Amino acid sequence: METTWAHQLRAVGLRVTRPRLSVLDVLSAQPHADADTIVTGARAQHPSLSPQAVYGVLKALVSVGLARRIEPAGAPALFELRVGDNHHHLVCRSCGAVADADCAVGAPPCLVPSDTAGFVVDEAEVVFWGLCRDCQFPVRETTPAESVQLDEHHTRGGAIA
Repeated sequence: METTWAHQLRAVGLRVTRPRLSVLDVLSAQPHADADTIVTGARAQHPSLSPQAVYGVLKALVSVGLARRIEPAGAPALFELRVGDNHHHLVCRSCGAVADADCAVGAPPCLVPSDTAGFVVDEAEVVFWGLCRDCQFPVRETTPAESVQLDEHHTRGGAIA
């Protein structure tokens, strides 16, 4: 039986190759990955894969619409497999975490400019910036002395108090 990736590659006119399958596997496991992360992940499956080959695969996948390239300001380009639905992104100013945000209103494009300047708009790309939950409420590191006190308080005689 043919794999889903193989079927999708053939449907857009691309040959099924190990590098393409490796990159698709990485992107499915790590949405919003940068090229370096994709190279590392793809090489874990296909050790002889060169970074240039991965860049070529990414370019091909984006050009046929199987992947999307997003470029948050001040960050490396990121790639994802969620395409064709005109969704947007939330980006953490502190750690760079990225999350998907569904279209704000209706069918694509969900945002309409006040003046199109003669353009026919077919897509809107919005990046919302802020702080993710982890950066808003960072876990406070405990000192070794605090850690010992917590352990003694919660485990008297080996049983949880």
